[in-house]
Amino acid sequence: MRRATDADRERLHETFVSLCRIESPSGRERACADWVIALLDSIGIGVEEDDAGPRVGSDAGNLLARIPGRGSDSVLLCAHLDTVPPTAPIDPVLADGAFQNANEGILGADNKTAVAVLLELARRLRAAHEPPPTGVELLFTVCEETSLGGSSEFDVTKLQSGFGYVFDHATPIGEIVLASPTHHRVVAEFHGRAAHAGVRPECGRSAIAAAAKGIVAMRLGRLDPETTANVGTIAGGTAINVVPERCRIVAEVRSLDELRAQAVATETIDHLQDAANEAECDLDVTVELMFKGYRTRARSREVVVAERALRACGYVPSHIVTGGASDANSFRAAGFPCTNLADGTEHNHEPDERISVDALDGMLEVAIALVDEAAGGPGDGVT
Repeated sequence: MRRATDADRERLHETFVSLCRIESPSGRERACADWVIALLDSIGIGVEEDDAGPRVGSDAGNLLARIPGRGSDSVLLCAHLDTVPPTAPIDPVLADGAFQNANEGILGADNKTAVAVLLELARRLRAAHEPPPTGVELLFTVCEETSLGGSSEFDVTKLQSGFGYVFDHATPIGEIVLASPTHHRVVAEFHGRAAHAGVRPECGRSAIAAAAKGIVAMRLGRLDPETTANVGTIAGGTAINVVPERCRIVAEVRSLDELRAQAVATETIDHLQDAANEAECDLDVTVELMFKGYRTRARSREVVVAERALRACGYVPSHIVTGGASDANSFRAAGFPCTNLADGTEHNHEPDERISVDALDGMLEVAIALVDEAAGGPGDGVT
């Protein structure tokens, strides 16, 4: 397939800016989903929307579109429609060779970069004189930012592809994610006894003090090269002069080693229970597996195809592991081979989020090359 033209890139930029202006925080993706559906419909590509929305708290479902190829094989390309909540109006501007928000808030490049790239790829494939060498399935998910909600509810048996890719790692293009962690969420509710803090403090049982003791006993931060733990929120109490009878903390544990993640989550609960017992408080704890991790073989077909595509576009492929997750976690847990590729986004989830023009254009070239390379053989040494 020919490389992108100046006209293709200009249209890609326009699409990206238009998408960023559509606020689509997790759970409110409807406007963005409708925009994507309308664009695909205008170029003759039908879209199927599933019923995942109500199950994950969204006003839209996952969108699946297909572009037939010359053969029976196809490859999946995936992006998510949602962003983290914007903290300022999104006004994309081009400065110093990169798109950024003119206001102090996210741009939405995570993951509107990938959405725009897939839409421009769809335009190119539909405008070509012949079908692509392999079929392409385009999947746009919802609620990715809230523990991979949409992809976890997507039925992978609907896919015709043998493997796929998501473009959702905010690092330089060329990096291929081979491992992603298992993630546990721990919610602890301490129940103490209220009392007047200045008159009868000895009659009270401070839930906040108990929670604090539990937190101090925990090992937090990076525990080893593959494992992290964090207490993200703590809330409790009613007034300055009342011994707090309730306190709630939310913590997380992540590890590339599934058994290690379970062990640290158990250790966390033990510290919380010991603190509750010492403070004579009751404790309710829930542990939820948010997503399962995975490890991909370096010589798997999807990795080798990605390496070939990246090299064809002038990038040097490199293998990385990550402490974050993507829709690839959900798909691999469901048995569908999927690999996460870096998309060149910078400072995602931060007020200075940006994407360079070179990176945006580069991801389009990578997407084009993936379609070409996916149609080839598996390559030497692939098992």
